[in-house]
Formats: sequence, structure tokens, C-alpha cells
Amino acid sequence: MIDVVVLFFLFGLLAGAARSELKLPAALYETLSVFLLLAIGLKGGEGLAKQAVLPLLPQLGSVILLGVAQTLITYSLLRAVGRFDRANAASTAAHYGSVSVATFAVALNWLATRAIPFESQAAVFLAVMEIPAILVGIVLARGINRHTNWRRLAHETFLGKGVTLLLGSMAIGWLAGPDGLAPIKGVFYELFKGALALFLLEMGLIVSRHFGTLRQHGLFLVGFGIAMPLLSALLGLTTGIALGLSPGGVTLLVVLAASASYIAVPAAMRLAVPEANPALSLAASLGITFPFNLLVGIPLYHRLAVHFAGDSA
Repeated sequence: MIDVVVLFFLFGLLAGAARSELKLPAALYETLSVFLLLAIGLKGGEGLAKQAVLPLLPQLGSVILLGVAQTLITYSLLRAVGRFDRANAASTAAHYGSVSVATFAVALNWLATRAIPFESQAAVFLAVMEIPAILVGIVLARGINRHTNWRRLAHETFLGKGVTLLLGSMAIGWLAGPDGLAPIKGVFYELFKGALALFLLEMGLIVSRHFGTLRQHGLFLVGFGIAMPLLSALLGLTTGIALGLSPGGVTLLVVLAASASYIAVPAAMRLAVPEANPALSLAASLGITFPFNLLVGIPLYHRLAVHFAGDSA
């Protein structure tokens, strides 16, 4: 049975494909994005308040290396198989080495609906995996030279909206703890699923606009948009098992590895690699990988996590 929030995504996708006049206000979309990031960060921070942070450092180092490895592998495949030029290969690789907040939010909801437990540091994984892929992608595209505006780029990367909201809300959740968060749980916890449904409705409308780019660039982007998350999922599965995570925690790490960014990375790449064509990377990450993960990936990744991580637990 398809989760109700995914049905909202399909509704938006079909409405957009049919050229419906349905359109959500831009301000509402931005508000929902902020709400989801804050809610995810608060939940993660609350979980961190219940445990020691220092033992998590090796795990954070491992997921950072995972993001770097994914970026390098994606770049090599796009250059060798896809025949992408250096700029477009690096930009697309950065998208796939980074993570999707929306996919993570759907996976959180999927696990919560089924009462499947997971480690609270998964939200921290989300925050730290956004940044390394951007930096590696820029180095792959440009190398390191005197023309790179590292100060402006660092500001865009480390102080972008997504990273700032996640880290800030996690700090609030950590400092406040479960008791301190109790007065606002009705807003950020109980309304999470409704906000996610509206957000995915708009995402369906946005995805439908990228169908033209997919037609223009042939079957390679379609195949890549499905094959790459499956390959990344295997890397995430191996990492999650090595870290000793529960099946729920492994599922979330696999989802993060298999997802692709379409918010933070496009903004950074537009600044650092302006010659790259954003239509290519967004058509693959948003037009193919995002719906694939929502409809097929998340249940598949959980089955793999239960099969492998459950046996090793």
C-alpha cells in the first residue's frame, strides 16, 4: 500500500503532466521547506540530548567519507560512460554525493508509520553529508586555483539555508531536551505529516516540469537516475552495517546515500561552476531519482537493511 504522502506526490505529478492550472504559492513552498528542516533537526537534537556526542564522531567521519566516495564514483562513471564534459560531470556528481532532505523526510515518516525504531543521529548524518560533495565537486570541476572565490563559496556551503536550519534546530533540540521541547511538539511533531504531504504535492508539480529535459537527453539520464541510487544504496548499506546501526538506522543511511540533492547543491554549483547545465543534473536527480526513491527505493532499502543488518545484529 502506497503511503498517503506519496499519493500527494503522484497527484502533483499527474496534475503537472496534464498541464493543470494547479499551483501552490511560492511563499508556501518556502515555508514548508523551513518547517520540515526545523522539525527534522529538532527531532534529531532531542535524540542527541539522550546520549553522549563524543562516541558519534567516528560515525560522522564514516558518513563524510561515504559522501566523498559517492561523488568520486559518480564523476568517474559520468566521464567514462556518459561522456559528460568535466563541468557537467562534476556538478551532477556533487548532486549525487549530497543528500535530499525531502527523501529523508519521507523515509522518517515511512518508519514512524510502521513504528520502526532508528538512531537519533540520522539527522546529524543528513546535515554533515550535504557539504563534502559540494567541495569535492568544485575541486573536480575547477581544481584548486587562485580564481576560486573560496570565501564566498564557503559562505554559500556552510551557511546555506538548509545546513543552517538543520544545525540550528538540532542545537535547540539538544539544549532544550525532551522536556523543553514539549510545548512545541504539537506544531513540529504532530503536523509533520500534513506539512510533508503539501510539500510533496508541490514536488510532484516541479518534477513534471523536467520531463522535457529527459526527452531531450535520451535514455542515459533515465538509466543513470535509477542505477546510481542503487549503487549508492549498496555503499550506504555496507557503511551502516559496519557502523553497527539498527535496521531502521541502516535504512535511513541507505536512503541518504541513495538520494540526490536538488536544493543546496544546485545553488552552490550555480555559483562555483556556472558553465555546467543545471537542467542535466536536476532532470536526473529530481526527475528520476527522487520519484524512484519515493515509489520503489525506500521499501526496497528497508528490506535490504532488515535482511543484512538484522542478521548481523
